[in-house]
Amino acid sequence: MAREVTQEVFAAAWADGVLVIDVREADEYAAGHIPGARLMPLRTVPTRYAELPAGQPVYVVCASGNRSRTAADWMDSHGIDAHSVTGGTSAWARGGRPVAIGSHEHAA
Repeated sequence: MAREVTQEVFAAAWADGVLVIDVREADEYAAGHIPGARLMPLRTVPTRYAELPAGQPVYVVCASGNRSRTAADWMDSHGIDAHSVTGGTSAWARGGRPVAIGSHEHAA
């Protein structure tokens, strides 16, 4: 089972440049996402998880933490060091942290 991390723990990891995977849909991502996050909608995780680097932690976000928990658990069961971020992008934005708009940034 994947670990869940708090917004505070994630913010420190994000500042260090960790890999962030956003498992929301493209329209949600375009409306606002964590800067540097790569888009990998939840439904595509089983076919795209091989794109993730082995041996490197991956922080998974969605809107609130539900989809990210599902994705992180799946990734963890397939050998990816995945961490679900509690509260998701909504809590990130409510905390006054930066949010990028548009679909161009790291979208796949």
